[in-house]
Amino acid sequence: MKKQSFLSKLKNEGKLELVGPSEEICKSYIEKADNCLKSAKLLLQHSLYENSISMSYYTMYNSLTALLFKVGIKCENHSGSIILLKKLFNTPDLFRIISFAKEERIDNQYYVSSEKSIVLTKESAEDMVSKAEDFLVKIKLTMTELKNERVEELREKFKGME
Repeated sequence: MKKQSFLSKLKNEGKLELVGPSEEICKSYIEKADNCLKSAKLLLQHSLYENSISMSYYTMYNSLTALLFKVGIKCENHSGSIILLKKLFNTPDLFRIISFAKEERIDNQYYVSSEKSIVLTKESAEDMVSKAEDFLVKIKLTMTELKNERVEELREKFKGME
C-alpha cells in the first residue's frame, strides 16, 4: 500500500482545499502580517527578543497565507503552507527563510534560554526582524505580479499535487 503524502493527508482531513480566490481575505492577512512586523519591531526595541522572533515568524506566515488565498488555496497547517510555497511558487530562498523562522519560533516559544544565550537571542531577533521585513516585501511583490492566467496555472498545479 502506498503511503499517503502529507498534503494528501491534509486534503483528506479538510485542512487543505481549493477555494475561490479572495482579495478581501488576502488583504486581511497582509494587514495581519504588517501588524505582526510592527509588533516584532516594538518587542525588539523593548528587549523582548523571544517574542520578537515569534512575531517575525507570524509576519511571514500571515503573508504566505495571504498569497495562498490570492490563488484560492486555504491551508490550516503551517507546515503544509510552507510546503505549498516550495511546490507551487519557485522561491527556494523564501522557503528556506520561513522554514528557518518556524524552527526559531518553536525554539524560542517553547524552550527557555540561559543567561549566556541572551546576546545570541538579541542578534537572532534582529536578524529575524530583518528577514521578516524582506519576506513580506517579496510576498507582496509576488502578489502584485500574479495575473489571472498564472493564478489558474497554480490552481491546476495544486489540483494535480499528491
